[in-house]
Amino acid sequence: MSTETTNPTGAGWWSRAFEACRRAFHAYARWLVSISWKRFFILSLLLIISMAILHDVPPLSWTYTETVLDTSPPKRIKAVPSRAHRAVTKGGSTEGVDISIDERGVRITTRPAPASAPAPAASMPTPAASAAPEPPASAPGITISLPPGVDAQGVKEAVDEARRELLAALEEVRQEASDGAGSEQPRVIRVKYGEPLMPLTMWFILFSIIIKIAYKGKFQAEAKAAQATEVAESESLKRQVVEARMAAMQAQVEPHFLFNTLASIEHLIETDPARAGKMQRNLIALLRASMPSMREANAQGARDLGRELTMIRPYLEILKVRMEERLKTEVSVADGLLSAEFPPMMLQSLVENAIKHGLEPKADGGLLSVRAEIVHGKLAVTVSDTGVGFGKGPTAGTGIGLSNIRERLALLYGNKASLSITEPAGGGTSVTITVPYVAHANTES
Repeated sequence: MSTETTNPTGAGWWSRAFEACRRAFHAYARWLVSISWKRFFILSLLLIISMAILHDVPPLSWTYTETVLDTSPPKRIKAVPSRAHRAVTKGGSTEGVDISIDERGVRITTRPAPASAPAPAASMPTPAASAAPEPPASAPGITISLPPGVDAQGVKEAVDEARRELLAALEEVRQEASDGAGSEQPRVIRVKYGEPLMPLTMWFILFSIIIKIAYKGKFQAEAKAAQATEVAESESLKRQVVEARMAAMQAQVEPHFLFNTLASIEHLIETDPARAGKMQRNLIALLRASMPSMREANAQGARDLGRELTMIRPYLEILKVRMEERLKTEVSVADGLLSAEFPPMMLQSLVENAIKHGLEPKADGGLLSVRAEIVHGKLAVTVSDTGVGFGKGPTAGTGIGLSNIRERLALLYGNKASLSITEPAGGGTSVTITVPYVAHANTES
């Protein structure tokens, strides 16, 4: 049984190299996006200047020879004989042109071409001929006079020799042109080693511009997503801190309140058993309303206003037994608003602050009222007292409770909720919590 093994060394090296190139490319793209266009163009100009300088510095300035084949068609030379050549090739007479050479010189005259008679055979005058017939006086022509003593025969031979050499040269040119037509001509050029440097630089700059434009939107979206995630995590952490604070508030009824209530019950058992029994029943109702609902409030973040009032009523009844005639209470909430969603423990905190810092320090006590109404489509719950006024009592408090309420409202509703503190004209303090009106889905009577 044979087993086949593979060596992943090559594949592993290739994947590592590809990953390194990918990381380098993304790093370069991020750097391009991070710089401004002004800085980019300045750096591009400096790069071009640097490449232009390096282009002329050894070894980039060294050259090498390169042979290329020139496949362009050669220029064709068309040989056109002159008038004198046509005249001579036809023996001195070509369609109205006479050329004569004698001892007087060379004479070229025009004459009308014969209508039907064939052209006479070409004959050159000999030195024995006295003279060529004179053309009519009206016929135009050119006369080249020979110097005295020059032999006309010698001139004729010189002209014939020149004609033959001209024809041979023209024929040679035509032959070379026809032989070289379509053939590849080799060409040797000298090239610098740094010749491709400048084109590569321009392509690199163009490619960088494309990357900067294409990746700008992508990186901006990633940055916004990361910022949003960070903000969400920060808000979640803040929410958890505030919820922990509220859970601590829910998990405990203030020790001094419990101790004072129990002490009052013990005292009333001896003096007024009926009032002691009433206070005991209210304390049990308060504990039953607050303790089991802690987990539910933490899980949901909000519950209905009716359940908050079930905690407030027994609390106020206990305080009325303790403060006797000094405390008067009034709860004005319509039945239709009992199912409205309201954050837990906020209403109880406002009631505790109103009694502790407003009504208890006042010798004759006063009135505490709780009311709820719809204002501009929002639920507004107000706790008012006729006490000494906000921050004017001997137990003004630290303001941590109100600060926690504001922070928790901001985390739950953003800018859609608010807490406002006012001082009525008759004295005292009025605190209002405004939240979006939402009917709670799971209400319990």
